[in-house]
Amino acid sequence: MTSPTNSNNPPGSSSAAEPSSPGSVSLAPSFVVPLGVSLLGALCLPLQPSWGGFRWLALVLVLFGGFLLLQARLLRLEFNDDALLVWRGETEIRRFPYATWLSWRVFWPGLPVLLYFREERSIHLLPVLFDPAILREQLERHLAHLAPTPAP
Repeated sequence: MTSPTNSNNPPGSSSAAEPSSPGSVSLAPSFVVPLGVSLLGALCLPLQPSWGGFRWLALVLVLFGGFLLLQARLLRLEFNDDALLVWRGETEIRRFPYATWLSWRVFWPGLPVLLYFREERSIHLLPVLFDPAILREQLERHLAHLAPTPAP
């Protein structure tokens, strides 16, 4: 198990995880998914298929990858003792109490790109913009009472 690193690191540092309070772990950003989406779009731009809208679709992929890159830089996930917190800078924008979780799953373990979890009243799909190994480790630690949703 990876131990949390010193919280004296500057924001956006490359540490794998940093605590913001005792017993909490803040995940470091991972730019694999945003860069992969942008690269896919960029590779599609020069192609000239018979459908003229293909270039627009490729451009949308590039822009969406840029949006994900910005989100990876601005957002932070924190696992504390009772909830998963989503932060933008110093502002908590969302709290997901573990007590309300019914199931969770990280899609495509070899290349984790999407986190699915279900609460009592809603379903959430989040792109994996954070270190996927520590994300899975923290999910298993804090949600040991829930097995990950089995593959279809």
